[in-house]
Amino acid sequence: MTTAALLLRWYRRHGRDLPWRHTRDPYHILVSEIMLQQTQVPRGLIFYPRWLATFPTWETLARATNAEVIHAWAGLGYNRRALMLRDIAKQVVKQGIPQSEAEWRALKGIGPYTAAALAAFALHARTLPIDTNIRRVLGRVLLGIHFPDLPDDDRIRVVFETFLPRRGAYYDVPQALFDLATMVCTKTPNCATCPLRDHCKSATAFLAGGVKTPAKIVKKAHERIRPGKKVPDRIFRGRILAAVRAAPTGVRISTLGPLIDPTFNAAEDTDWIHAMVARMQKDGLVTVSKNQVTLPQH
Repeated sequence: MTTAALLLRWYRRHGRDLPWRHTRDPYHILVSEIMLQQTQVPRGLIFYPRWLATFPTWETLARATNAEVIHAWAGLGYNRRALMLRDIAKQVVKQGIPQSEAEWRALKGIGPYTAAALAAFALHARTLPIDTNIRRVLGRVLLGIHFPDLPDDDRIRVVFETFLPRRGAYYDVPQALFDLATMVCTKTPNCATCPLRDHCKSATAFLAGGVKTPAKIVKKAHERIRPGKKVPDRIFRGRILAAVRAAPTGVRISTLGPLIDPTFNAAEDTDWIHAMVARMQKDGLVTVSKNQVTLPQH
């Protein structure tokens, strides 16, 4: 039995039953992909049906205002994702639903991974959406790289061509790889229970205890942190948006500081608050008029 066949057999028995795996609707798949970029699957399972109930089609989302989208996204964080998703819907309504990976990639807001995921899961194209999870599994199994990184992606794509079956449910292979990475082939893999251990070029070393796990594998994203604050600006931006979302008539900038930061010092932190609000306005998350911060109504 081939490596891919073993993987698919394991997936049929142990794979996660997720709602976005029961559809080829590109809109539903895109919603799941954007949500899961910065959201754990259990939380995505809660918000995914809520979002589709509020915005069931490309058209309903394309017509939504920034305020409506931000309200619907409340609780997921990284709110610019919601506006990006709505802006993609506008492009699709205007130009039509893309019919290839290249056409998806041409849309503003769609990167290489998302374009490949849409092509693989909606169009059943023979393509590979490479994220951290798939990179880890295929780098280990096919190339013997214990902790693969971005520069290894080109080599992974080359060997994946011979790994992917020509017939059958080849389009389920990326989903199976996601689950194997999450459940078995983690940072410190459980090779003893892996269905691919006899085919994996890294398993022997891991099973023998000869692989040292690095403290950090994924480089931490650079985040803006104000000196003296314990959390990045991203957290304070989320608190600002939550305060504005909860106030129908908005919030005055002068009152935001104490609302979002228990250590707020008016003399030292006022300019910092104004700068964050200005960036949020540029991102389309808030509107500022006469020092009143509200959700955008456009």
